[in-house]
Amino acid sequence: MNARNLAAAGLLLIQAAGAIAQAGAPARRPIAVADFDRVQHLSDPRVAPDGAWVAYVVTQNDIEADEERSAVWMVSWDGTQRVALTHPANGTEKPRWSPDGRFISYLAAPAGSAKVQVMLLDRRGGDARQLTHVDGEISDYAWSPDGKRLAMIIEQRDEPAKGGSDDAAPDATAAPGDKSPKPIVIEAVHFKQDEDGYLAAGRARHVYLLDVGTRRLEALTLDPRFNESAPAWSPDGRQIAFIRSHEKGADEDGRTDIDAVDARPGALVRTLVRVYAPNQQSLAWSPDGSMIAYLEGAEPRFNAYMQDHLFVVPAVGGMPRPLTAALDRAVMSYVFAEDSKAVTIAVEDDRTIYPARIDMPGGAISRAAAAGPYVVSDLSAAAGHTAVLKADDGAFAEVYALESGGLRKLTGHNDQLLEGLALGVVEDVSFKSSNGVEVHGLLVKPPAFVAGRAYPMLLWIHGGPNGEDEHALVIDGYQFEPQYFAARGFVVLRVNYRGGSGRGGAFARSIAADWGHKEVEDLLAGVDYAVKRGIADPQRLHVGGWSYGGILTDYTIASDRRFKAAISGAGSANQLAFYGADQYILQYNNELGPPWRNTALWLKVSYPFLHADRIHTPTLFLGGDRDFNVPVIGGEQMYEALRTLGVPAQLAVYPDQHHVFTRPSFVRDLAARMSAWLDRWDNPR
Repeated sequence: MNARNLAAAGLLLIQAAGAIAQAGAPARRPIAVADFDRVQHLSDPRVAPDGAWVAYVVTQNDIEADEERSAVWMVSWDGTQRVALTHPANGTEKPRWSPDGRFISYLAAPAGSAKVQVMLLDRRGGDARQLTHVDGEISDYAWSPDGKRLAMIIEQRDEPAKGGSDDAAPDATAAPGDKSPKPIVIEAVHFKQDEDGYLAAGRARHVYLLDVGTRRLEALTLDPRFNESAPAWSPDGRQIAFIRSHEKGADEDGRTDIDAVDARPGALVRTLVRVYAPNQQSLAWSPDGSMIAYLEGAEPRFNAYMQDHLFVVPAVGGMPRPLTAALDRAVMSYVFAEDSKAVTIAVEDDRTIYPARIDMPGGAISRAAAAGPYVVSDLSAAAGHTAVLKADDGAFAEVYALESGGLRKLTGHNDQLLEGLALGVVEDVSFKSSNGVEVHGLLVKPPAFVAGRAYPMLLWIHGGPNGEDEHALVIDGYQFEPQYFAARGFVVLRVNYRGGSGRGGAFARSIAADWGHKEVEDLLAGVDYAVKRGIADPQRLHVGGWSYGGILTDYTIASDRRFKAAISGAGSANQLAFYGADQYILQYNNELGPPWRNTALWLKVSYPFLHADRIHTPTLFLGGDRDFNVPVIGGEQMYEALRTLGVPAQLAVYPDQHHVFTRPSFVRDLAARMSAWLDRWDNPR
């Protein structure tokens, strides 16, 4: 189950390389649940047009409100000034500079409203003002190069707005004054999505143009057969490129269109290229206007195994050209150089994500910074300056300048928190699995680790299966647990099993239509390795994970009885029951085939449920009741199976939570509940 987009379990990770207090320095303490609320998560850095500042979003838990709160900040390019531009609020996101650099816009709900609008803030001071008054749902927007217009993606209820109004027309099916709920009518194959819910017919996402001066809103695309996203202006402001598909996401063939249209209502839309949908698309015009860059994923059969490559297509149309065909790794982010002669990319590679440079037009690829155990993301560039987010084993993601072949730190929002924490050392490990396949992973040791001693071990499994466990202390995704459990005295083993990314396409595709087989072999080989090294006590082994990590937990405890306790978060075992019940219909139809055609295969990959009598491990099942990614029924079914069999089990369902938990009190409860479960069954000899 693809949970990378990345998803994420919404747990505030502390994954780090160890830091033992030096003589004379304040004593460092183990991580506590209360620390989760102190972590500040940075995202979406954006370099100002003059290169002098970088805007970004800071998200932190509000304990009293019991929700996440986000604010827009900016930091000077020399790193000496850091300024909060907005007050923390729920849902603040997508800061964007006006082309003249005078204003910063962002998406947020104005005071007294629940509807997200584009807000505008003068960077010289003053309060933000509401730029739009749209009744539909704004999901994305982009400034025109002259700063006079915005291209926006808006989902309206029925008929789009007409004339000078930027309010949606009323529901055409409703009687005057009728506010009673209406049925959700479905016509799409992909009809549900986590957080978005049911994808109802008649609610298409289209491109709109807003005149910033007059506030006039006009629809640029109106065809009700399509949904659009990711608008990108040409450098001369005459055209807009965007993504188009019939579905909200990839079409049934696994593809989406990349289209362009003149920036005037009524203009003819032209398709430049139809591509296999990547893990997450991003469009960019080259600064000289000659090319449009985009990411392309794998064919539908391998859609769940991320291997996104970077392409360019002539802006006038023509044959696309791959830029990373020789790079057997996924491109996570990219940005053009000012002169269009190079592209900087973020490359996912074996427990790291590093910046690299592609020289145009020859295509030579070289590292843009020295190799090391770190990850970069969210590239942004302007005026010859490139900013990234960087995290490593000892630090959460912060804003860095990428320059002169190195990375220079600009922000330190989490420095004070980290100075007081004792973190476990993270060690690279490598071992052989079935058929001699080399598997890599990470071993997180307790902060007070003593060599030669055998520790209780937790095998903690990453989601995906695409993605990988990386050298990063981050708060997105399935990253909080390793350091938290290491602080509680466990050695935590993280295995980058086959099916994950970072090791090339063949490694990732090797588990296609064969779930719970090679991955489990790799996981158990990692356990054997840790036991043989004497670092793991063979009588105190535990296993757990979230999303595909929860799924693999179910597979693993149905294959091996060594584990004293298990934690299956947002998992599933009866895969046959998930056909049409979750958001992965594209993967199911293309990788496994419909159940009525390949019944035996569906039963094979459902073996943890159909052979639940093999399981003897006490298991904690967890999930959110609004999760459309991996619905909580997966945990409910396994819970009932184990209870029927007399195997100790507990089920915790978190109300109003999606696949990624966002309510801080639930995040803290999750940590405490998982710890208590392991402590309950971790009985020393």
